[in-house]
Amino acid sequence: MRRFVSLVVIASLLGMGLPQPAQAGMPPTDAATKQRIAGFLERSDVRAQLESLGVNPLDAKARIASLTDDEAAQLASKIDSLPAGGDGVGALIGALLIVFIVLLITDILGVTKVFPFTKPIK
Repeated sequence: MRRFVSLVVIASLLGMGLPQPAQAGMPPTDAATKQRIAGFLERSDVRAQLESLGVNPLDAKARIASLTDDEAAQLASKIDSLPAGGDGVGALIGALLIVFIVLLITDILGVTKVFPFTKPIK
């Protein structure tokens, strides 16, 4: 067993030094960057958030049009670096899964009795 684990570890360490494939593309033009930023304002959730903050979406579009090329590039890079989110369903599912596992373990240990399908160890 030790020999097998050693071979797997050696193979994985050797594989770490191999070059990884890379993809290259044309950088977007300045007009394309501004159009991409303005495209975010077309989304209903973004528009609703702007309105809840008291910002008129037409004013926001005018501000985007008046950005310099460097400012538009900085804003686009900040948007790209944000985590892909949503409504938090994934976080809710993860939290529920953690609660389920904790309750299952405490049921098996005999501390609680939540699930009828578990038998506590004695």
